[in-house]
Amino acid sequence: MALLGIDIGGTKIAFAVFDHNGDVHIREITAIDNRTGTDVGELITVGAAKIIAEAESLGHRVKAIGLSVPGISRQAAGTVWAPNIPGWDDYPLLREIKGVAGHTPVTIESDRACYISAEVWKGNAKGCRNAVFIAVGTGIGAGIMVNGEILHGAHDIAGATGWMALSRPFDSRYKNCGHFEYYASGEGIARRTEELLHSDPEYAGILHEMKHRKLTAEDVFRGWKEGDRIAEIIIRQAVEYWGMAAANFVSLLNPEKIIFGGGVFGPAAGLIPEIMAEAEKWAQPISIKQVTFEPTALSGDAGVLGAGYLAMKKISGIKRQTI
Repeated sequence: MALLGIDIGGTKIAFAVFDHNGDVHIREITAIDNRTGTDVGELITVGAAKIIAEAESLGHRVKAIGLSVPGISRQAAGTVWAPNIPGWDDYPLLREIKGVAGHTPVTIESDRACYISAEVWKGNAKGCRNAVFIAVGTGIGAGIMVNGEILHGAHDIAGATGWMALSRPFDSRYKNCGHFEYYASGEGIARRTEELLHSDPEYAGILHEMKHRKLTAEDVFRGWKEGDRIAEIIIRQAVEYWGMAAANFVSLLNPEKIIFGGGVFGPAAGLIPEIMAEAEKWAQPISIKQVTFEPTALSGDAGVLGAGYLAMKKISGIKRQTI
């Protein structure tokens, strides 16, 4: 049995065909560039049709399709909200993909639900029934598993962790992305660095030559590794926020593991011991001794694997949120 996983990100779409063991046979990545609305939808449907045909030519018939979306998957309506894709406030993604899928079953889930599902299936949370995947990329989200079930919430919005409030007072700058995300997402790290660069006329560090262009989190991590003063301030602040957020999950949910992934954990993976040390200051003292913090084992494959896995569970007749 072949499965098609489609991981829709803010900047790219990943397609993968794999079997029930998770072995990937075909993999493709397509850049979104500046596309919006229906143009992104067309990119997905055209890419899906192409990879399904390619799989069949190799003898792999796709039996189920799963899609991971960076936002909210409204299960009942078949629509999605993805804040990083303009025009996707209530986009009819299920209808679009069914035009390609025909009678092949389709499952659409939030990226955070897919990440934790993949990690429990094939990654560092294997065997866990209570675990959290904190995904830090352009934004921040959390895939949460409680007693073996993915936590969706009443309206499929659970895990919108970027809106976690970690300090006071409220500032209107937090309205569109949340306090945590404003400071500790990939976009937030770059934004905060630019703010400090432009507020410090005496600054002459490694990032100085970049201050007149749009910075990325990757630039900031490069500066941090080379001892840049402002980069050090920003990364240390992010570690504090990641530790505080993780401590809240530990205190609320008593998980076995917290997995860190997304594009930022990448370069930030080596900071996990420091994040753990920060979390120990804030978390419930017994629960924090019962949890381990680990990086993802799946890198960029967590979204496609999780999407396809949840689709496989659906056609296997198992309740969609149960692993």
